[in-house]
Parts: sequence; C-alpha cells; structure tokens
Amino acid sequence: MDASKRKKYLVLGILFMLPITVYIFFASGVNHFAKLPVLTPNVQELTKFHPFTNDTLQITNRITILGFFGSEVTQKKANAFNLAHKIYKKNYRFNDFQFVFLVTDDQKPAVTALLDELKQIANPERFQFAYGSPSAIQEVFDSLKTQQSLDSGFATNQVFIIDKERNLRGRNDDEDVGTLYGFDASDYAEINNKMGDDVQVILAEYRLELKKYKADRKI
Repeated sequence: MDASKRKKYLVLGILFMLPITVYIFFASGVNHFAKLPVLTPNVQELTKFHPFTNDTLQITNRITILGFFGSEVTQKKANAFNLAHKIYKKNYRFNDFQFVFLVTDDQKPAVTALLDELKQIANPERFQFAYGSPSAIQEVFDSLKTQQSLDSGFATNQVFIIDKERNLRGRNDDEDVGTLYGFDASDYAEINNKMGDDVQVILAEYRLELKKYKADRKI
C-alpha cells in the first residue's frame, strides 16, 4: 500500500473514531458528575416568611442557594459580594435559579442598602431576602439537619444548595471534611472552587433533565 492510500485510510479512521471517542468522553463525564448526593430530604418550605419584593417566595420547584443572615446583614455584606461575583453573576439567568437569605424583620434598611450595592455586580432580581422571626429562621435551619449551628444573631457564613424537590445537596466524600453540607461564603477560594463546581453540577443535572423531557415530548 502506497503512502497516499495509507494517509487516506488514516484520515478516514480518525473521522470515524473521533465522534465515538468524544461521545464516550462526555457520556462518562455525565455519569460521573450527574448528581450531587442528597444529604437531607424535605427542607422546610418558607411559609413563615414574607419576601422583600412582591415576588413569589418558595423553594419548591426552584434551585436555591439558601443563606442565613439573620440580624447581621451588614456584617455579612462581604459574603454577599463573594457569592454575587463568583456564583450569582454567572448563573442568575438560568430559569428557576435563585438566592434566598433569611433575615429578621428589623433588617429592611440594611437589605435595601445591600441590594443597591449588588446592582453594581449584576441585576439582583433573583437575589431574594425573606423576612421572618428568629424562631422561624431557626426552624428552617434545623430542617437542614447539618452538624452546624446559627450564631446569636441567627446567622451563619454557610450557604446551602437546595434542589427543586427541597432536598439539601452536597458532598458525602469531600477530601477535607467528609460530608460537606454547605459552603463558607466568607472563604473566597471555597466559593470559587468547591461551590462553583457543585452549582455547575446541579444546573447541568437539570439541563439534562430538560433536554430529555423535550426529546421525550417529540417521540
């Protein structure tokens, strides 16, 4: 076989194998990263809270980043900026994706000021604040069933990923802590790396489900 024929068959072989190789690569990636483990089912719905805006307030049928600022909105401002820059700004256009922070009723002036500052980063249309009593905040936090606690201001640096079925998602094999219930919003590196990765995983999961649903509808 002369050199030109060998070259022709080599090119044909590459063209034949390349799509198969790409498919196997992405299929294995989807299987590996398809879902974050469910750590706690049935996180409490926000029925005892009212929103800062007139928007509907719920975590059911939403992908929610849930945080607890309690009576410490001003003190947690840096956390909000970290999240806005590294998570919210990249993903807030995804349908049904939202941030919700539970705060006490006396925090409205602080929330107004924070939202004005967040506008400099991205449109805070899905950056919600929900008002309720300290006991209501504690009830929702307890329903997460983590190994953590709120401070005396009913706040924490931790934020949590809640799926559309009100399940707490996280990691059960984290290399640093084993079971990772939430992410420290005051730690820029953790938000940028671990949380950024996990948010992409859960958004990809729902994108795949949506594509499958659309494909099934066409059959």
